[in-house]
Amino acid sequence: MKIMKFGGTSVKDAGRIRGMVDIVAQAADRYPVHIVCSAMKGITDDLIRIARMAEDGDGGYKQIIEEIWTRQLDAVDDLFEPDGLGDDAPRRYREGVMSQLQGLLKELREISHGVFLVRECSPRSLDLVMSFGERMNNSLIAAYMNSIGIPAFFVDARQLVKTDTSYGRGEVNFAKTNDNIRRFFNQHEDDGIGVITGFVASTDKGITTTLGRNGSDYSASIFGAALGASDIEIWTDVDGVLEADPRVVPEAAVIDDLGIDEAMEMSYFGAEVLHPYTMLPAVETGIPIWIKNTMNPSVRGTRIGGDAPQREASITGIASIPRVAMINVVGGGMVGARGIASKIFLALARSEVNIIMISQASSEHSICVVLREDEAETAETCLRQDLAHELRIRQLQTIQVIRGLEVVSIIGSGMRGRPGVSGRLFQSLGRKGINVQAIAQGSSEMNISFVISSKDHNPALQSIHQAFFQSGIN
Repeated sequence: MKIMKFGGTSVKDAGRIRGMVDIVAQAADRYPVHIVCSAMKGITDDLIRIARMAEDGDGGYKQIIEEIWTRQLDAVDDLFEPDGLGDDAPRRYREGVMSQLQGLLKELREISHGVFLVRECSPRSLDLVMSFGERMNNSLIAAYMNSIGIPAFFVDARQLVKTDTSYGRGEVNFAKTNDNIRRFFNQHEDDGIGVITGFVASTDKGITTTLGRNGSDYSASIFGAALGASDIEIWTDVDGVLEADPRVVPEAAVIDDLGIDEAMEMSYFGAEVLHPYTMLPAVETGIPIWIKNTMNPSVRGTRIGGDAPQREASITGIASIPRVAMINVVGGGMVGARGIASKIFLALARSEVNIIMISQASSEHSICVVLREDEAETAETCLRQDLAHELRIRQLQTIQVIRGLEVVSIIGSGMRGRPGVSGRLFQSLGRKGINVQAIAQGSSEMNISFVISSKDHNPALQSIHQAFFQSGIN
């Protein structure tokens, strides 16, 4: 049995939905299949705009709701055309799905109006608003599949996937969730293909939560693990995981096989076809994940699994995280002093920022941390407050914030124990005159990460790819 997940690009309109259903139908001829689908491309962003505009008292949110409704109507009109042979199935299913969509639209209008009246949109309310994209689109897809003779049933994941109250990024209760999923699908084993809402979940009290942006990938992994799927397929708009960003490095090729550790590293460092949490349930149950292209379904894609073949090449891919800042905490009084590092990281924890990378000079004279650029101001404020005494007595000289940076990472299990990789990396950057501002390498030797100016992003990726992938000596 396979779980097939289709992203927003793959189901963005009637034409793409037809193409997606063709792929599913071909797979269903060979083995049992259930699918997880996202909202139409751009709809979740529109729903967030609706919530924020309503919160600000901007009545323009109503226009965006109407635009969403128009997209839904266009898809309904296209998908449920009479076949001219006297079969009234398209008409019957059109009436059914129109009733469902009108009910959802009415609910969205009422919730948005409530936000507009109180001028407040809590994380809990935002999760509810964001859930409408998946609920509308999966209702539509299930009805369309039935109208063309493919048995399918709509699955509202909120009834099955249970989380805590961390709105915006719910933490899954796997014991309850797995039990719910298995019991539900056992009851529907003769009903055809489950069409499952990705991204959404709920608390034990039935309050809607979400799994975070791009959480539909996570949903697919949750359902695949609970149901003991043989494979989980993530269908997107690229042929697989690429060696580097093809917009910057057109020569970047598809990676045929990725180990779990490599895939996690590439996911963390910005490979857009993956979601960092996607692999966790699959890893624990040993289920391989495939990255495939809806627009080019005949291509093999990338297989991610713990049994990936041993790679001879030193590096597997190049990834990056844009728009980061670096905070340098510098002071001669840090040398040999106990507790300074602890105070720094406690202050950062209090600011609730995510630290991407850490580097410390062996002289203990400075510690630098790298974080998202939009979190730098909050982090700096907390550091200055918590280290005010150390700054006053000159144990610390300065807290310096540098913006306009990017983290670049080379990743690959083949780097372990192989001399010369760092030399070739930094030699390639040196030839392009690219200044490296900080470096970090984990003891696993799975990646080497470094910080550069954002303006050097393109030449850095191009020079690294040329040094490792185009030179013939990777």
